[in-house]
Amino acid sequence: MTDQGTGPGPLPSAGEALADLDGCAEEPIRIPGSVQPHGVLLAVSEPDLVVRHVSANVADLTGRSVDEVVGAPLRDVLGVSAEQAVRVHVRTFGDLRARNPVSVDVAGPHGLVTADAILHRIAIGGRTLLVVELETATGPRPFSFPNTYQAVRAALEKLHGAGTLEELYDVAAQEVRALTGFDRVMVYRFDEDHNGEVVAEARRADLNAFLGLHYPASDIPQQARALYETNWIRLIADVGYRPAPIVPAWDPASGEPLDLTHAVLRSVSPVHVEYLTNMGVRASMSISLLREGRLWGLVACHHYAGPHVVPFGVRAAAEFLGSALSLRLVARAEDRELERELAAQGAMTRVLGLARDPDHGLAEALAGDHGLLAAVPAHGLVVVADGTTVTAGDVPVDVAALRAWVLAQPEPVTVRTQLGVTDPELAGALPDVAGVLAVRLPDDQVIAWLRYEQVRDIYWGGDPHNKAIAHREGDEVRLSPRKSFDQWREVVRGRSEPWAPEHVRAVGDLRSGLLEVIITRNRWQMAAAHAVQLSLLPRRLPELPGWSLQARYVPAAGGRVGGDWYDALELPDGRFVVVVGDVAGHGLGAAAAMGQLRNALRAYVMRGAEIREALVDLDELARRTMPDDMATVVVVVVDPATGEAQVGAAGHPRPLVLSADGDAALLPLRVDRPIGVGSGEPPVQRLHIEPGGGLVLYSDGLVDSRSTALADGIDRLIRRFDRPDPTVPVDIDEVVAVCSDPDSKDDMTLLLLCRDADLPPGARP
Repeated sequence: MTDQGTGPGPLPSAGEALADLDGCAEEPIRIPGSVQPHGVLLAVSEPDLVVRHVSANVADLTGRSVDEVVGAPLRDVLGVSAEQAVRVHVRTFGDLRARNPVSVDVAGPHGLVTADAILHRIAIGGRTLLVVELETATGPRPFSFPNTYQAVRAALEKLHGAGTLEELYDVAAQEVRALTGFDRVMVYRFDEDHNGEVVAEARRADLNAFLGLHYPASDIPQQARALYETNWIRLIADVGYRPAPIVPAWDPASGEPLDLTHAVLRSVSPVHVEYLTNMGVRASMSISLLREGRLWGLVACHHYAGPHVVPFGVRAAAEFLGSALSLRLVARAEDRELERELAAQGAMTRVLGLARDPDHGLAEALAGDHGLLAAVPAHGLVVVADGTTVTAGDVPVDVAALRAWVLAQPEPVTVRTQLGVTDPELAGALPDVAGVLAVRLPDDQVIAWLRYEQVRDIYWGGDPHNKAIAHREGDEVRLSPRKSFDQWREVVRGRSEPWAPEHVRAVGDLRSGLLEVIITRNRWQMAAAHAVQLSLLPRRLPELPGWSLQARYVPAAGGRVGGDWYDALELPDGRFVVVVGDVAGHGLGAAAAMGQLRNALRAYVMRGAEIREALVDLDELARRTMPDDMATVVVVVVDPATGEAQVGAAGHPRPLVLSADGDAALLPLRVDRPIGVGSGEPPVQRLHIEPGGGLVLYSDGLVDSRSTALADGIDRLIRRFDRPDPTVPVDIDEVVAVCSDPDSKDDMTLLLLCRDADLPPGARP
C-alpha cells in the first residue's frame, strides 16, 4: 500500500450520513476530500509530473489501481502522448484556467480514450501541485473558442436585443435550456438580504412552475456564496453519485488536505444533495451572475429524467453566456438606476434653486408642491429648517420625536426600512411608519421622508422556517432541508418599500448642496439681522445734565447676531428709562422678536406705565403673539433731579450698583421669570443713586460662556468696576475686552449709567 497520509482524521464526503443543517454553514466545502465520479482527478508535482494524489476511481479511466498510480510518473498513468500534451501546455501558458481544456488521448485498458484535461494549480505545504482533472471527451470537437462563440452567438444577439430586465431574464432562461438540455432552467435574483426570487423560468411542459417563488438566504450559506463568486459554473451530473475519495486524503509532508476550490469535479455538500433530492432533481448545474465581483443572481438548471452529463465545451459556452448575461443585466440595471438617480437629481436641483431664493423660506422651498417629495417617492415629508416645521403628504403628528431621533443618529444620512425592529421607540411614536430616510443638517435642522408599512404576500418554495419547526417538534424530526417544495405563502408586515440606492445617493448629494445653501442663507440672515438690530439700537444716547450714559454691543464670535438690545429714552414727566434685554436665539428671527419687544416696551413706558405694569403687559404680549419666543429684560426708571430709581427684572442678570467711594456690588433684587413665561408679579426695587455712584446693566453673554461659569463671570465684572480710586472713571471698552470670551456663542451688551459727583444746579443729592 502507498502512504495514505497522516492527517488528523477522515474528511467528510457526500456519501456519508446526511448532515445536520446547523453545521451546513461551517462545512468544509472547499476541502471535501472527494470528487464526483464522472471524471478523475490527479494532483502531480512539478516539474517532474509525479502523481501525489489521485481520486479512487482512477481505474475506471486508466485500468490502473490507486496503489499503482500514487507515486508514479504521469506518463506511466496516462501514457506518453497525454503526458507530453500536459507538459507542453503548462510550459506554454501561465494562466492555465483561462486555457482549459487540453485534449489528451489517455491510455486506457481498452485502448486510447480521448479526454478533456482541465488544469489548475494549488498551493499546499509551501509548494504547488498541478491538478489534472480528466473527463471523457464528448460534444463538438475540437473544443475551441470559435466553437464556444458559435454555440452562443444567436443567444448573444437575443440578449443584446432585449430592452428590459424582464426580457433579459426570459431570454437567458430559454437560451441556457436550449444550450444545455436541462429539464428546467431558472434565473434567480437576490435581494439585499440574499433571499432569492425566481424571475424567469424555462421548463419542460409537464413540470409545475417555480416562477415567482422565493427561497431564503439560508439556502446558500455565506461560504457557498463566496465559492459561487470564485467558480462561476458548477455541475452535479448525478445527484445520486457515490463520491470518489482523494488518496491520500492529506498531504504527507504538511498534513493538509487538498483545496478543491477550483476543481470542476469537487464533491458537493451532502446537505445540498439532500436538498436537490427533496425536489426530485437528478442532475443540476448553476451559473453565477456577478456584479462587481459579488453574487447578484444565479442561473439554476435542474434535470429530473435522470443523470445529465454536460460536456466541458457546453459548460464553457454556458459560462460564456452567463458572463455576457451578467454584463447585460448589470448594464441594464445600472441604466435603470441611473435614470432614477438623474430624475431625483434633477428634482433636487430645482429644489436647491428655490432654496437659494431669499424670497422663499428654506423649509417651504424644500417641502413645497414641487419639492423633495417629488424627488424621492414617499408617503410623507418633514422639513425642520430656519426654526420652521413644514410637512408634505401624510405625516404623523409627533414630529418632535422624529426630529429628536434624527438629530441623535451618528451618520448624516440615515436609512430604515423596519422601524419596529430597529427603532421600536420611534415606531411607537409614528404609527404605521416603517421606513425613514433622514438627513441631519447643521443647527439642528432635519429632513425626513416617511414610508408606511408595505404589506406583501411572498410565495416561498416551501416553508422557509422548516428548520425551526423541526426543532420545536422534537428529536424524531429530521433536521434537513425543506421536505416540501409546495408553494408556501407568508404575509410580510412591518417593512416599508426599500429605499433605492440611487435615491439614497441623491439624498447624500442633496445634503452637500444644502450645506452650501445654508451657509449662503445664514450670511443673508446675519446681514439682515445685523441691519435690523443696528436700526433698533439707539443711534445716540440722550444727554442728561448731571448724568453720563455709555453703552456697547458686541456680536457673538463669527458675526452671529443675537437678540441683545439696549435702550435709553426720556419720559414725558422728566424721568428717563434705561433698558437691557436679550431674546433667546440668534439670527433674523431673534432680531425681529427683539424689535417687537423693544418697541412694545417703549410704548408701555411712554404712556406712563410703571415698571411692574410694563413688564406684565410685555409678558402678556409675548405669550399671545410670540409663543415660540422668550426674552429677559431689566428696566430702570430714574428721576434725574433726585437720583431716585426703580429697578425691575424678568429673568435677567441683576444690575451692579456702584457707590461713590468706588465699591461695586450686585443689587439685592428678586428677579421674575423671563418674558413669555413670566409669573405676572414682577417685583420692583427702589434705590437711591448717590452723586458719584451709578448702575451697570449687562447681558449674560458678558458673564456666562463656555470657559467661564456665570458666578465667576459676575465676580470678574464686579472686580472690573470695583475702583480703588473713585475719581478714575472706568473704561467700558476695556471691560468688554477683558470680560469677552472669543469662543462665546452669545452676543454681549454693557450699559453704564453714572451720576456726576458735581451736581448741576437744582439737583438734590
